Amino acid sequence: MSPRRSYDQYCSAARALDVVGDRWTLLIVRELLAGPRRYTDLHADLPGVSTDVLASRLKDMERDGISTRRRLPPPGAAYVYELTPRGRQLLPVLQALGEWGEAELGERRPTDAVRAHWFALPVLRSLEGEGLVEVRLEEGNFHLHVGAEDGPVYGDGPAPGEPDARLVLDSGTCEAVARGELSVADGVRDGRIEVTGDGTLAKVLREG
Repeated sequence: MSPRRSYDQYCSAARALDVVGDRWTLLIVRELLAGPRRYTDLHADLPGVSTDVLASRLKDMERDGISTRRRLPPPGAAYVYELTPRGRQLLPVLQALGEWGEAELGERRPTDAVRAHWFALPVLRSLEGEGLVEVRLEEGNFHLHVGAEDGPVYGDGPAPGEPDARLVLDSGTCEAVARGELSVADGVRDGRIEVTGDGTLAKVLREG
């Protein structure tokens, strides 16, 4: 475990960057907002990170109280990493950073990696209320826990149980949402996002 580097500045922003300012740390937090993840899953969903750097960042995050590691009971018996309550407090930080970065996104480049669940936080920023939402994209499916105060914020694959709303959108529409050019509500209103479901969220979106 490497010693923590510090800016040695009596400033809360500097102290925060002492903890989460290293390359890859906040993207690991993004992945762990989905709940417990195995090392191999994290490595697969963070293309470009080396195994040594990922292992080092996870150890640093555990030391700094952002994440923990625990062993699953049999038959799984694998180790998983998950955010602590303090680590989950980084959600609004990532959301603000993502909103600020919308102007930098532009069109998808041929070299850009993409995972369906990377659109989870942009879609979440565009939804209000509480409930379980399933999102279906060409790249894959994910689900959102809108308004969740603890536990996972999103997850890969279909929703566990009957969602309050299902959203279906194509890549172009999803990328427009990620760039901040289109809200989910406007996408529904314009017929670019299909909404099904009987929950309050679905009704609000259809009536919006």
